Amino acid sequence: MNRIKQLREEMHMTQVRLSTELSVSQETVSAYEKGKHYPGIPILLKMSRLFNASCDYILGISDIRAIQKGAENDDDIQLLSEYHLLSPMEQAMTRAYIQALMDKRR
Repeated sequence: MNRIKQLREEMHMTQVRLSTELSVSQETVSAYEKGKHYPGIPILLKMSRLFNASCDYILGISDIRAIQKGAENDDDIQLLSEYHLLSPMEQAMTRAYIQALMDKRR
């Protein structure tokens, strides 16, 4: 079962109600649940707050439902979500770049 549908049903919400919460159409919610379309980051962040679940969990990237500690604001959550969409090589390059920035500060 699609995670968005699962989370919506756990909260006893209709597609219409979720569409209202997300400011999208019911057809858009249906497309998310059928895997025809994926939500953009702003909608994903709204879902994360609404369902109290990590963006990675909602997208099916991770089986860990809890929001990661340290991701305390939308910018942090967005950054982590985007990081997890990178390839392993891109993640390694990102970590190396951050390490270089930190070394430069010392």
